[in-house]
Amino acid sequence: MDVDRLLPTPEAADLLALAREIADKELAPRVDAHEAAETYPEGLFATLGRAGLLGLAYPEEHGGGGQPYEVYLQVLEELAARWAAVAVATSVHTLACHPLYAFGTAEQKERWLPGMLEGRRIGGYSLSEPQAGSDAASLSCKAEATADGTAYRITGTKAWITHGGKADFYSLFARTGAGNRGVSCFLAPGATEGLSFGKPERKMGLQAVPTTSAYWDGALVDADRRIGSEGQGLQIAFSALDSGRLGIAACATGVAQAALSAAVAYANERTTFGRKIIDHQGLGFLLADMAAAVDAARATYLDAARRRDLGRPFSRQASAAKLIATDAAMKVTTDAVQVLGGYGYTRDFPVERYMREAKIMQIFEGTNQIQRLVISRGLITTEK
Repeated sequence: MDVDRLLPTPEAADLLALAREIADKELAPRVDAHEAAETYPEGLFATLGRAGLLGLAYPEEHGGGGQPYEVYLQVLEELAARWAAVAVATSVHTLACHPLYAFGTAEQKERWLPGMLEGRRIGGYSLSEPQAGSDAASLSCKAEATADGTAYRITGTKAWITHGGKADFYSLFARTGAGNRGVSCFLAPGATEGLSFGKPERKMGLQAVPTTSAYWDGALVDADRRIGSEGQGLQIAFSALDSGRLGIAACATGVAQAALSAAVAYANERTTFGRKIIDHQGLGFLLADMAAAVDAARATYLDAARRRDLGRPFSRQASAAKLIATDAAMKVTTDAVQVLGGYGYTRDFPVERYMREAKIMQIFEGTNQIQRLVISRGLITTEK
């Protein structure tokens, strides 16, 4: 079931066609085996990097694709429609590149950014901790400057790291002082001595890409890998989250689109009482509601992305897009299982996997309850 997309340039249309081709050839044939076996797709992210799909939203001068965010998100949606775990990891990599791009010095960007945006080095985002999920200000992982000032000694535990143990670098947030202004950001190498990772979490979905905890046991990170000034960490972290939420909204829309396509295909083939089941009004209306939900999710994330591309505020719209798209994905995938009936509950059809994948999208990058909090705060006026 092809999506009729409105793209800003012929170049963007060609890029999306390339993304679809790669997704069909490299992702779709491999997803079922890797998800079932919970095995990492070695070499796949290098393939995406060579195709230029891992730095799309960043400028060409740094090795990126120079594409508007609305184009990048539609590419991400196409990836998610074939393999959600890969799309989510791509979104996280894009998020992990943001601190260096937005807050790094010219020297730091010249040294590290091209390899990241060209996909030669894959990134993870290390903000959450076991006791600090939505409340990022309560981080306890410490970064203490060494006596000679050449490095920081990192001690503590981080949690819920996508690509944990596999990434080449991590955008790490650790405490260098007290209070909200006591958190700093570091571009930490994945091979740092004194850094180890726990066993991958046993997740409901997205099983092919690991999510782990990280243990920093007095590991040393060079001082020139601090991004921004000391105490600027939360500002850096939060500046990236609105864009990251749009990435998850696009991933959720891709999963919902895949579920809708599977349900429509089945409803056009399956017959009962001498008619295709799509011809029965009760089921036809259910599919119509599913299609409307997918269209609404896509329109909402694109509206927020276009505001971002124009340099306009988009925080409330990003939270709304994440909320609407992920709730829609949960509803659409659940309804897809219902359309397929007993077959939908088996692993012979992909809709049960889509339903499992959709659930986490209501949780990470800020739970949907947090999104409601962000939206409601945006409605408060300061007039007296």
